[in-house]
Amino acid sequence: MTSGKPVRWLEKIWYGLTPWHVVLLPLSILFGLVAALRRVLYRAGLLRAIRLPVPVIVVGNISVGGTGKTPLVLWLADFLRQQGYHPGIVSRGYGGGTQGVVAVEVRSDPAVVGDEPLLLARKSGCPVWVGRDRVAAGNALLRAHTECDVLVSDDGLQHYRLDRDLEIVVVDGERKFGNGWLLPAGPLREGVSRLRSVDAVVVNGGSLKATIPLRNEFEMSLEGEVFCNLRQPEMSARAADFGGKKLHAVAGIGNPQRFFAHLRRLGLAFEEHAFPDHCVFRPQDLDYGDADALLMTEKDAVKCAGFADERVWALAVEAILPPAFGQTMLQKLRDIDGRQAA
Repeated sequence: MTSGKPVRWLEKIWYGLTPWHVVLLPLSILFGLVAALRRVLYRAGLLRAIRLPVPVIVVGNISVGGTGKTPLVLWLADFLRQQGYHPGIVSRGYGGGTQGVVAVEVRSDPAVVGDEPLLLARKSGCPVWVGRDRVAAGNALLRAHTECDVLVSDDGLQHYRLDRDLEIVVVDGERKFGNGWLLPAGPLREGVSRLRSVDAVVVNGGSLKATIPLRNEFEMSLEGEVFCNLRQPEMSARAADFGGKKLHAVAGIGNPQRFFAHLRRLGLAFEEHAFPDHCVFRPQDLDYGDADALLMTEKDAVKCAGFADERVWALAVEAILPPAFGQTMLQKLRDIDGRQAA
């Protein structure tokens, strides 16, 4: 069975102080210098950022690990559609095996396109394309879907080759910035000061006000209490339906404890099993013989649907954001494309 030990080891390194930091801190300094130089070169035009023919919104983070980008991308895609836009989504397809650029269909193999892009394709109703080169992915999407008038990049804040019009950073409100150090001594890809240059900072489950006050901060929460059966997707259940049953919960996401905490808020008692982010699950990873039901995230479910039995359920969640966030993003977008309010 795949172990969750790598997850716990990294958290110990990135969210505390260990003897390893004697070795890792010099590497973090070097990483920071290279990252800063690369950004300066793009800003100076010595490295070329490529502009696509439609506005581009990047939803990313400054830290490694799950922060809640996927629910926010889904929220943003739905919001834009309600405002009369036709969004498309591009992603690197992390965890997938594709070497080029490919469209993500609802029946795509997650081993090829990645788990998050497949979830986005199934839930967003938008065209989704993946590729290591997001510029190529964006161009391919726009050629195939000429109706698209705005692109949302799932992750890619540090992919400066893709020119962008709006930047949204998602921060885990519980873990925040770990020990505050850059990789590999800490979880940060860029320094916290980067937050002051983006258009919006969305804090998932908390606030940064006591840490780093920002004028562009918005709070987000994830809500959901309906579970869908992996074997029979038309079947649904609520937390009360699992009362008195022996439950196991599996999470192969960036912050498994967030999922487990969500289940506990629903009043569920269970045995938890944390796996590495983007874990490639095997049937034996779900083999808990004493379980009446096994609960997991939607992101994990797209990789397990092919072999899960009738005891496996996925929790559907959605992002909840204040109206001010949507209005702020809409005004910034209209300032870019010149579109007037309906």
